[in-house]
Amino acid sequence: MQGFLNEERRGAVLRSLRTDEGTLSRDYLAAARSVLHELVAIPDLVQRLPLERKPGGYARNLLAGNDAVSVWAMVWSPGAATSIHDHHCSCCFGVVSGTVTETWYRAIDEKRAVANAQHDRVPGYVACMLPSGPNIHRMCNFGSQDAISIHIYGFDHEAHASSIETEYTAVEG
Repeated sequence: MQGFLNEERRGAVLRSLRTDEGTLSRDYLAAARSVLHELVAIPDLVQRLPLERKPGGYARNLLAGNDAVSVWAMVWSPGAATSIHDHHCSCCFGVVSGTVTETWYRAIDEKRAVANAQHDRVPGYVACMLPSGPNIHRMCNFGSQDAISIHIYGFDHEAHASSIETEYTAVEG
């Protein structure tokens, strides 16, 4: 599954993300931000990869991973959306193509949240956050074309199925 990036680039990405303080440090976030800026700056590299697509949804494509981090290309078909969720690990992402709309939420209890901000994330946009939050959000492709984003999570893809900690239901505030 990690055949999308050649071995040299995959190794370089994983070495760049390795820090002495682990994936919950500011140094790691700076390293992840740097890797994302590099990857979104060359959209042709990512767009030419044989990425899986899921009509009506989004597809996760593992680009690189080890026992500390996983790097994914997400292909968002028109109308694709995540659940409203937070993360058990650090979460960093950058937009390669298209527009991904990110809606932020404020928890009102353990399972319900109220939307409090919405932003269109365009090619070149990069963001990083720690799981200490608040980091409750939902991502959608409201456009008419596929969107592609790169996500770097501070978790071992072989130990965890996903980066999601809790899923929430939206309520009016």
